[in-house]
Amino acid sequence: MKRELFTKSGFFNLRALIGLLLCAATAFFILIPIRSGLAFVNPRAPATASQRTFRFEERVFYQRAIEEVYWRHRIWPKERPDPKPSLDGVISQAQLEKKVRDYLRNSQALADEWKRPITTEQLQAEMDRMAQNTRQPEVLQELFEALGNDPFVIAECLARPILAERLLAHPAVERVKQRSGMFDQIVAGANYTLPTISDPSGGCVEDTWTPTNLTGAPDGRVSHTAVWTGSEMIVWGGDNCFLSCDVNTGGRYNPSTDSWTATSTTNAPDGRHSHTAVWTGTEMIVWGGFNLGIGILNTGGRYDPATDSWVATSTTNAPESRTYHTAVWTGTEMIVWGGSDDANHLNTGGRYNPANDSWMATSTTNAPDARRSHTAVWTDNEMIVWGGVDQNFVHLNTGGKYNPITDSWTATSTTNAPDARSGHTAIWTGSNMIVWGGGDGSVALNTGARYDPGTNSWTATSTADTPVARGVTLQSGLEAK
Repeated sequence: MKRELFTKSGFFNLRALIGLLLCAATAFFILIPIRSGLAFVNPRAPATASQRTFRFEERVFYQRAIEEVYWRHRIWPKERPDPKPSLDGVISQAQLEKKVRDYLRNSQALADEWKRPITTEQLQAEMDRMAQNTRQPEVLQELFEALGNDPFVIAECLARPILAERLLAHPAVERVKQRSGMFDQIVAGANYTLPTISDPSGGCVEDTWTPTNLTGAPDGRVSHTAVWTGSEMIVWGGDNCFLSCDVNTGGRYNPSTDSWTATSTTNAPDGRHSHTAVWTGTEMIVWGGFNLGIGILNTGGRYDPATDSWVATSTTNAPESRTYHTAVWTGTEMIVWGGSDDANHLNTGGRYNPANDSWMATSTTNAPDARRSHTAVWTDNEMIVWGGVDQNFVHLNTGGKYNPITDSWTATSTTNAPDARSGHTAIWTGSNMIVWGGGDGSVALNTGARYDPGTNSWTATSTADTPVARGVTLQSGLEAK
């Protein structure tokens, strides 16, 4: 009897030991850490999705993994004195859950109201499209890895939101946003295959053009704005039927997935064109411009792409309404300056602090002459404005350096400065401002110069092999395009 008991006990202990070893081996292969912190057995094999359920909480978990990749690539302007926060500092758990509910609601609306449920074939095709057409293969690779290289998870958490947004027209998206719904789990009924990403090394062919995807892109428009966030280009506003159809719509283009997502119109500023926009590290701030039905504006809004939401900018102590002005981001403030209020050209401006939603006027002492259609750059400690046209549409080759710490202006030298012009471009290299092109009132120009604020001096840019002259010519108050 004792021998029998001993035999049974030994059998059960051996079976338990084997079970533990099998569990440990399974855990070892399943939980191999990768950059995202997750991995799956044979990640490039088709997922056995027919036996999987996908709970809402899992979707939220993977949504955070996606946002973490995008946030890692989000530009944090070097001018900002505060360190880049963690993802949790810019998006809450509730906002992550809302993102998931939104794409599930859109997907459900396609099935219920439009009788066009998203199929597994469509999801597989969307994954294949992204992998083939990506403009940032290294970022798409990070997204795949963040989702465990699991094709089922990629199909449901990366492809489905993009596809639902694209298949459901934006007005319908806005309409169904107000609905509520509980989405607990989805039982998948098909397998997916992880596609091979085109050029996963991230290499690109120099001096070549590749078209962006037009599906889901915003309507055509002119005199709009665009900012680059580090992971998306955001375009907004503009006129889509030439001087009579000012829009408050826009879109975010994601080069890693070669896809467009419409910007929300809820609480968005009034439609406008010839306004300005800056990127702060967390928000796009748009301000000013012209609306045919309202007139020239001194309103604006702050758009947060992480939450697809708008907050209006204060109008208390805001500068006069204007258009054809400039705006720069200093790291803590947006400085707008110059422009036209229709009756007059301006040499006034304002500094907007989004932290406390407040405005402060810029000094007019020693400020450059009033002007519009000029340029402005930020140098790390000064704003340099240059060129443009004055009240009488005389073209200018003058400018000024504005120091927000001292609220003071210093004129830029005119010695060896380029010919007077407007509608040109200007960029900051880290040590010089380079201006190029534009028009002088009669012809377009293909000349330019480098301005060194340290020495207050100009050096002409070479004219050898320059592009064809181009620019907007302002003459007698009219724009010749």
